Amino acid sequence: MNAIGSIRSGTNLARLRLFVGDIAALIESTSDEAILIQSGSALLEALIATDDWLPDEYAKPHPARYQQYLLHADSLERFSIVSFVWGPGQSTPIHDHRVWGLVGVLRGAERVESFSHDGEALVITELPVILAAGQVDAVSPEIGDIHRVANGYDDRVSISIHVYGANIGAVERATYDVAGMPKRFVSGYANTSLPNLWDRSKAS
Repeated sequence: MNAIGSIRSGTNLARLRLFVGDIAALIESTSDEAILIQSGSALLEALIATDDWLPDEYAKPHPARYQQYLLHADSLERFSIVSFVWGPGQSTPIHDHRVWGLVGVLRGAERVESFSHDGEALVITELPVILAAGQVDAVSPEIGDIHRVANGYDDRVSISIHVYGANIGAVERATYDVAGMPKRFVSGYANTSLPNLWDRSKAS
């Protein structure tokens, strides 16, 4: 393995297409967040169990900062699916989400620090957790929504697949300094084109 890790060629887009349909059907069936998180986590765990579907252009690291690539946004913006690509040692600031979200590690590992806001300052709610490939985590305002995430490795790329209960790149959220002061941000996305999931003329 080289210094930035091995990148597999994603050719089986049918897996992602089926996942999009399954998440859409789940959201159609219920608005209960607990069910969405439980059932959605099982769907995401099944998706990341096989690493042959993420196209290379949505798995590219950036030398200076992590990348957030949109893979699919529901036409009604009820959910979005995103790949996060972490270069060696890269991390997010402390931030919130304001919607439910699922995080599944496809390659490498992630280090997650969780926080809560006590009205005056941020408080660490648990010791840092390492999520390995194949593991899924969840966030929401109900169960815990503020965290900081970093690549679990200093010598290779890590990639995680995220599902959010909104078009996350358009949601007004906040980052936080160490004193807990919020700063508005809207993340956007690193890409300007999406995977073509809907060309069914090919085997993929």
